[in-house]
Amino acid sequence: MAYSELIKSFGSIREYLRSFYVYGFRYRGEYDLKSARSYDNERRRVESWLGDYMRFEQDAEGRRVFLSVDSRAVPQNPFYQAFRAKTFTDRDIMLHFHLLDMLSDSEGLPISAIMEELTDRLSAFDGGELPDESTVRKKLKEYVSLGLLQSKKRGRETCYAVSPSETDLKSWEAAAAFFSEAAPLGVIGSYVQDRMETRLSCFRFKHHYILNALDSEILAALFDAMNENRLVTFLIRGQWAAALPLKIYVGCQTGRQYLLVWSPRHQRFSFHRLDLMDEVKAGDVFETPDFLPGKMESFCRHAWGITGHNYGKPEHLEMTVFVALGEAHILNRLEREKRCGTVERVDETHWRFCADVYDARETLPWLRTFMGRITDLQCTDPEVTKRFWEDFHALAALYQGEDHAVS
Repeated sequence: MAYSELIKSFGSIREYLRSFYVYGFRYRGEYDLKSARSYDNERRRVESWLGDYMRFEQDAEGRRVFLSVDSRAVPQNPFYQAFRAKTFTDRDIMLHFHLLDMLSDSEGLPISAIMEELTDRLSAFDGGELPDESTVRKKLKEYVSLGLLQSKKRGRETCYAVSPSETDLKSWEAAAAFFSEAAPLGVIGSYVQDRMETRLSCFRFKHHYILNALDSEILAALFDAMNENRLVTFLIRGQWAAALPLKIYVGCQTGRQYLLVWSPRHQRFSFHRLDLMDEVKAGDVFETPDFLPGKMESFCRHAWGITGHNYGKPEHLEMTVFVALGEAHILNRLEREKRCGTVERVDETHWRFCADVYDARETLPWLRTFMGRITDLQCTDPEVTKRFWEDFHALAALYQGEDHAVS
């Protein structure tokens, strides 16, 4: 079978990129999802989109392929190119140009007039096969759903016309450029930029989470379900789960996206990683019980991260931090990063952070960033304070020697 850069489904490419390039750094012989020929075809496909970012390593076991991206030199997310590689048939491309051309200067044509015009146009070509009316209707309905065309009733007939566009794209250049790289579903901003005369590249990001682009189809399906308040079933780690999607959270350290759901069956909330979901199916409209909004607000008020459960009592944490005069940046950071906690003044140089969270162990990486400033640390879970001070002593020993005793 001849190699083609185009793909029928983005899911296959997403699986390949995740399992091989993103998480694997594997050798060719370790790729066992499909045959060796499939591996070669997929690799060449990816190279056509990401050739400038692919690197190779050779050692005794063979050659490994991986992606290497410098965010300072990448103004646009390279993974968006994969969404522009969908396959199409000869009839798809023929109808696309003929339909948009004949409707561009028309106030609206019924299907009968469209078929007549198509017949005249295709008769000028040898072997030009006229598609049946059902095929043309399906293509018109598809374009209406995409917003390319609009349909209007004139008596008993449905007329089709090109959707008007009065948006001044020039005034949206900066917004589209920023949205495409910083927001969920940024691929939409990338498509908007395709219609602009120039493509701005004025933004650079210290933390550029380009891999989220691979989850765009999953995210779009979840947003649709949220908008319609529908239950969803999703395939994650080879198992199907059913729940009501509520919110999307983005990790501030890794940029990883998480879905907060409510399980009617288990009567509790939970988080799931989007990059581990393989498929999402929308289900029935869910009649939200009266207690759920309040219960969700309470849960979010005590969720520091995404591993805490919601069927136990929250744990209380208090941290007192020394902030010298002239160190307003420390206080600003406390206020900015407190999440569901509170910050109060103790005296001129001390501030207390308090939080009630479901899993206080999740706060440990953040607490460690204040080492050297913490004058008091209390938690209803003694394992949290024990682990913190063990880490403190271990760090002090590294800097001051094993014989140094830290009180």
